[in-house]
Amino acid sequence: MIDGNTVVFLTHSITHVLANSVEAIIVFMPMVLLIELPLSLLVFSGMLRWHYRYYRRGPLRIQPTVSCLITCYSEGEDVRQTIVTLCEQTYRGHIEIIPIIDGATQNADTYNAAIKCRAFMKRYPGRTLRVLPKWQRGGRVSSLNAGLSKAHGEIVLALDGDTSFDNDMISKIVHEFQDPNVPAVAGSLRVRNLNSSLATCMQGLEYMISLQGAKVGLAEWNMINNISGAFGAFRRKFLLQIGGWNTHSAEDLDLTIRIKQYMGRHKNLRIPFAAHGMGHTDAPDTFKQLLQQRLRWDGDLLFLFMRKHKYAFSKQLMGRRNTLFTLVYGLMQSIMLPFLMIIYNIWVLVTYPTAVFVAVLLVQYTYYLVMATLHFLFFWLLVSERFRDDARMLIWLPVFPLYSLGMRLFSAFAILNEWIRRSHEESNMAPWWVLKKGKRF
Repeated sequence: MIDGNTVVFLTHSITHVLANSVEAIIVFMPMVLLIELPLSLLVFSGMLRWHYRYYRRGPLRIQPTVSCLITCYSEGEDVRQTIVTLCEQTYRGHIEIIPIIDGATQNADTYNAAIKCRAFMKRYPGRTLRVLPKWQRGGRVSSLNAGLSKAHGEIVLALDGDTSFDNDMISKIVHEFQDPNVPAVAGSLRVRNLNSSLATCMQGLEYMISLQGAKVGLAEWNMINNISGAFGAFRRKFLLQIGGWNTHSAEDLDLTIRIKQYMGRHKNLRIPFAAHGMGHTDAPDTFKQLLQQRLRWDGDLLFLFMRKHKYAFSKQLMGRRNTLFTLVYGLMQSIMLPFLMIIYNIWVLVTYPTAVFVAVLLVQYTYYLVMATLHFLFFWLLVSERFRDDARMLIWLPVFPLYSLGMRLFSAFAILNEWIRRSHEESNMAPWWVLKKGKRF
């Protein structure tokens, strides 16, 4: 039986020691000091810089044609909402909307829903709809490359068929392309079904803190970690130059790494983040569905960083800054840290009395709660475009460290799954016969 007073005393003692001794932090929380805290400071400073710069930027001066490639598989009537939100953009330039229906034979409902949208296109001048059916399924990468081959726009957006957008999204995206040194722009995503369940609520906070807020900060130092596959924008000429999208899973991170490999030779290239160019997507509404999603996402990190692109981490290709960042963020934090956390906590449990172990867990929880709160406040005060709505998420912050810990521990399982079973070859993003034909890494 654990004595509560003992746990409280030990928690206070450990916290006091850590607060007053750098040596204790080095011994008990080395990864926090070496990786997590520097990354947080990088993000905080970047958000401050973004806030100062964003509200002093000039007006939109260009209006290139924009091609929106919408990858569709089993969205059904939901694709209509995506098309309508693109038609209703306030952007004054021409928008070419290309829904690519993968496996249109077996997904006739999605194909028919896209075809029916032709009926209202006359209401939207400057908008064209070109439905592209792929009668045999080939996967997401196949769909994107098929759409790219038919696109005419100078700017190409890669979008999911179940994602909707704010009506100023394209204007915000195109604004970033006024810099000729920008080959790609990462779009911002929010969870549309935020109030469906505890799982979607936690993901909503995660999107705000870890995706929207963190990407704002990292992009300011030209070190954005990933361009979302559900919402990314690219110069068509640049995409064609590098060969479009590539096979295997995690096409978004794969393409981001391939773009970064030009930064060592072309030092002016940068990938901005359109923090207010907003898309809305439905997140998995049960923890079972969420874990199935993260099994693929987290496993793909190992595949891309340590198999497919293991030779890419050089300052000659990626530049000194992005090489160092990718090694720290991609390898050490995303792949190594989950295992180190498990090993550390097992070591404490085996070495010390149970009360000490519980006290250590409480100290960890307190630290991650403080950091999550700081990240949220920086995002809320400096970046958020929905200030009142986001304020309601403050009450969920005490639960968020537990969610983050669970996701990080599960990440270790997903990485092991890829290491042992090569799970990227079982991805549902493409049929098995397509993945089998790709190069084995």
